[in-house]
Amino acid sequence: MSEPTPGGVKEGDNVALEYNTDNVKKARLNSTLAALLDDPVLADVPKKPTLSDVDTLISLELGSAMRVSVLKLDGTSFDVAVMNSATVKDLKLAVKKKVNDMEQSKMGHRHISWKHVWRNFCLSHHNEKLLNDDANLQDHDVRNHSQVHFIPYVMSRASKQHSRRRKHRFFHGLNRRE
Repeated sequence: MSEPTPGGVKEGDNVALEYNTDNVKKARLNSTLAALLDDPVLADVPKKPTLSDVDTLISLELGSAMRVSVLKLDGTSFDVAVMNSATVKDLKLAVKKKVNDMEQSKMGHRHISWKHVWRNFCLSHHNEKLLNDDANLQDHDVRNHSQVHFIPYVMSRASKQHSRRRKHRFFHGLNRRE
């Protein structure tokens, strides 16, 4: 049995009280966060923001980040925020995160093969394909409020980065009789 403390509360009860107050604090924090996120001023904050999301949005307000609009093949678009010094890879990661968040909120868990997406499509800005992941966006004249497009793309065999899909390559060798 637990020993009573001078205040008349047992040690086990003390732990339970601390646990309950922690839960109450978390519940208050979550309800406050939910109320803040419902505020129209904070409409661009994701429902479950990470520290980097908040940091990018603060940088956007301070002018050290840019908002880029991404036009999908179906004609719809969405905005992503990236730092002014961002590379093409950073933009791709922001697009991936935004699309995954949108799909999650609309349809629940849904897996998108980004490896397949980037093999068959690329982003372009003013008819210039953004192929080099290490290139700065500003080198391609991507600025605040710029628009990039998804376009179909298959890399050439000469670049050796990607070759066309070979359907049933294994079975082609079986057809030859020697």
